[in-house]
Amino acid sequence: MPDAAPMPVLPDPSLLIVDDDRAFGERLARAMQKRGFVTTCAESVAAASEAVKAHPPAFAVVDLRLEDGDGLQVVRSLRSIRPEARAIVLTGYGNIASAVIAVKAGAVDYLSKPADVDEIEAALLQSGEKAVPPEKPMSVDQVKWEHIQRVFELSDQNLSETARRLNMHRRTLQRMLSKRAPRDVRV
Repeated sequence: MPDAAPMPVLPDPSLLIVDDDRAFGERLARAMQKRGFVTTCAESVAAASEAVKAHPPAFAVVDLRLEDGDGLQVVRSLRSIRPEARAIVLTGYGNIASAVIAVKAGAVDYLSKPADVDEIEAALLQSGEKAVPPEKPMSVDQVKWEHIQRVFELSDQNLSETARRLNMHRRTLQRMLSKRAPRDVRV
């Protein structure tokens, strides 16, 4: 078995993860802890703002759309208190306009969900202007699987509601959900 890549030694490994999808936030926190980060999770703009005021982190991963507002508020707040902090914005609703707004607000990168842990770590630690593209990006099947699972979770695992939101036949969705995830599904 090959040796694992050495974890970077971070002078300040504090990482704030802001996402209203609790399961996703917890999985990401566990994955980032294994990579040497000390994580704090928040599920709202209000909770994240309190965390930033109490202990401004060196790094942040912030969902763009939260239940109580815009994740960019958290990025702006963090950058005003700790200008050298590196924040990235994650979203399931990616488009060029919101990416530009996120970077103008102080984010160092903008990633679409589902994002790979390697991509997130690379974006946080990248010292240059632009993050390096992943060597092994997610396949179309993996992205499709993650998206369906996310909508299914957001629909409280209601099959009919998920099928309606995805604009697909209920039985087709049921067959897709009964299959195993593609091999490389991440986070």
